[in-house]
Amino acid sequence: MTMERAATTTLSSRKKNMTTTMTVLPLLLSFFSAHAFQVSQMATNNNYNRLQQQPRRSVLMGAGGGFLGGFFGGGERGPPNGDGGMIGRANAGDKPFKRSGPTNEIIKVVNGMKRRRLGGSDIIVSELGLGTQRWVSSDFNAPNEEDCFAFMDEAILKNGVNLLDTAEQYPIPSGAGGPAREGDTELVIGKWMRARNVPRRDVVIATKITGGRNVTPRNIKKDCEDSLKRLGTDYIDVYQLHWPQRYSPQANWGQSLKYNIENDNSPYWRGGGGPTSFEDLCLAMEGLIQEGKIRGWGLCNDNAYGLTACTRTAKALGVTPPCSIQGDFSLIDRKSEENGVAEAASPFNENVGFMSYNALAGGMLTGKYIDKPAALDEKSRESAMSALQNPRGRMDTRGWGGTLYRYRTEAAQSAIREYEKIAVANGMSLTELSLRWCKQRSLITTTLVGHSNMKQLKESIKFFQNKDPLSEQVMWDIDVVHMKNRTPIFSSNRVGKDWLGEGEIGEPIP
Repeated sequence: MTMERAATTTLSSRKKNMTTTMTVLPLLLSFFSAHAFQVSQMATNNNYNRLQQQPRRSVLMGAGGGFLGGFFGGGERGPPNGDGGMIGRANAGDKPFKRSGPTNEIIKVVNGMKRRRLGGSDIIVSELGLGTQRWVSSDFNAPNEEDCFAFMDEAILKNGVNLLDTAEQYPIPSGAGGPAREGDTELVIGKWMRARNVPRRDVVIATKITGGRNVTPRNIKKDCEDSLKRLGTDYIDVYQLHWPQRYSPQANWGQSLKYNIENDNSPYWRGGGGPTSFEDLCLAMEGLIQEGKIRGWGLCNDNAYGLTACTRTAKALGVTPPCSIQGDFSLIDRKSEENGVAEAASPFNENVGFMSYNALAGGMLTGKYIDKPAALDEKSRESAMSALQNPRGRMDTRGWGGTLYRYRTEAAQSAIREYEKIAVANGMSLTELSLRWCKQRSLITTTLVGHSNMKQLKESIKFFQNKDPLSEQVMWDIDVVHMKNRTPIFSSNRVGKDWLGEGEIGEPIP
């Protein structure tokens, strides 16, 4: 029995079982003084300055606090649609933070687009979000500023989309002597907001701090303030870590499965005192919330350990837990449903929303590379160079083609061909099947989709406004293909570098 389940046992039941009582009594006594101190401190003053003065509490203390709460009252965990009793503030304003309800709860429908609760916050996001990674980038087919304005006009002003996902690093690619610079995407969003005089409350802006060792309390504050200036707004709705502040295989765009303790112990990660602690991370985010600069915060490219450590630490400290986690998710990448993330994020557990990206697997799930392979998959250099000179999409470029190799393994391409057959048999495109399937998964709060042109955007909107779910038979047919190889992007008969010297399955990260 877990500590939290033990905490729900009634006092009368414990009296009937003196053996159990004597077993847990030493644990109760060991936690009691710390728990009492925590409660008294939080009850008298919730603000960030006082929280900074409290001793750090580990994830274990968070579990212990919940355990003791069951015996002495004031337990922190409530029902998925209850207040939950968590102290802190989820949004700018004067009201204390409360667990507003279960993540993914449908709150309203606007112009045919459903909007769902993000985590336990009162941040409500559309099922379709605009991915902005390539906006005004140096890519061959990247949308320019005029295109981006048109995208936001169509999606936000006309079709019920309210979520924009960006980052301080966007656009990608940028630099390298070109006109695009990091931060330009945020500038474009801010410029559009002012040009269209859009009420700030009508748009949910999610942006990101660059991950890794850049994530320090000082940089969290500074980078957030820099993003606020570029966006031209007083607050950010969801402030996310672009990738974990610590070593994690998931930080590598999900391209690594194995945890390498040698990498974790490297000078890169352990020098200078090591990565920012979960305690300092949670306190820094709470500081921004208390200042009204962000409404909530989240994680990206993380795993079940990182998600749970953040939520448990935040609750132990009495501050706002993360409301979201963003990850790679598609028909050929369902690992988040099977590696513990879905269980951790559940409204019955940590109650964290999930933002999926790359639902079309870098364009592979549009079907455009089925008949003719991507440039880097051509068998000869001559054929590859021809494709690179006339690219159909990102997979026909040196940069993205090498970076997104995981979607082009033999196993992934075999599955893609099977999924296309299912789509055709049911009168739809592979793109439609992919997006509607993603929307229908219980884990998913919102799906972030990037677009190169207006035709693509209008198609995405149409698929997300479709009220009809895929049939049980279609969902079953998809599962049958999935069961043949549940991790196709990590399976390959061609392990190692390609002819360009890029793309290695399971590559380590520093």
